[in-house]
Amino acid sequence: MPSTKSTPSKAVPPKHIKKLRKFDIIDGTVHEVNEDTAAIWIYTNPDDSQKRQLVNDLKIDEHTLNSALDPDEQSRLEFEPEHIALILKRPKNYSQQDQFMFKVTSIGFFFFKSKLIVVSADEENISILNGRPAKITSLHHLLLKFISRIINHYFEHLKTINKISDELEQQINGSLENKYLLNLFTLEKSLVYYLNAIHANSVVIVKLKYNAVRIGFSLENLEYLEDLIIENNQCYTQSEIYSSILASLMDARASIVSNNLNVLMKTLNVITIAIMVPTFVVSAFSMNVKLPFELSEWQLAFWLIMGMAAISVISFMIFWKIKRW
Repeated sequence: MPSTKSTPSKAVPPKHIKKLRKFDIIDGTVHEVNEDTAAIWIYTNPDDSQKRQLVNDLKIDEHTLNSALDPDEQSRLEFEPEHIALILKRPKNYSQQDQFMFKVTSIGFFFFKSKLIVVSADEENISILNGRPAKITSLHHLLLKFISRIINHYFEHLKTINKISDELEQQINGSLENKYLLNLFTLEKSLVYYLNAIHANSVVIVKLKYNAVRIGFSLENLEYLEDLIIENNQCYTQSEIYSSILASLMDARASIVSNNLNVLMKTLNVITIAIMVPTFVVSAFSMNVKLPFELSEWQLAFWLIMGMAAISVISFMIFWKIKRW
């Protein structure tokens, strides 16, 4: 199954996931460090003790913290006395076990004056923190980079969904079963979830723009945020188009499967009738009654009967063609 980049994705065993990773911005690049003074803390599926530490020491609301790990939670922006809480919806990593179901999950950003804490159920969205020169100028800029990564992740999944949809359509054209059609239904369901998630993110991103001064975004960050709003709207439009196409053509694709079955039944009926007609002719000369050529030593009798059977088949085919069945 294709993953977010049209390649198979393997789930990382929980025991290999590092629960807490710390990063710092050094010369415009994010590097992993071990100091407690690090400006960026990434929690991956934190345990109970880590949750208590975040709630008690950093005064993060427990419900908001759990919302960052709840795949059914809606996107929102909250202003707390000492920090800003941002919950966004993002695509969940795709694996072969998902069976064409592209799911969404949540991620939480807790922005303090000199610290950014990210809480997520997996490590997908920390790919920009691998020491690559991304020219990160501040924590505000890094927060926007995370949002950009989420939007690009949606674009990657939409391309994969479109590619899978094209492949399934080709399979449906010659299919007699509902397996590929059900896979398309699953893709359509995924797009509905994506539409809801992208729209929810759009509302929050616009809210970030309206509160840019309160959050502390610079002019460059604000311009970047406006670009993100445009990209997110384009992502929503693209997913809406894909969803509309799948929904509008679903009945037609179901009819194709039904028509393929009808064509097969017609072919089988033609073969069955074509076999029955000469069988009837030959069977008629096999009855235990007096019939022409019985007890006759005429050597051409057999071929005459075979010829009559062949003529009956030809007559049947001409009749079928005239009727245009």
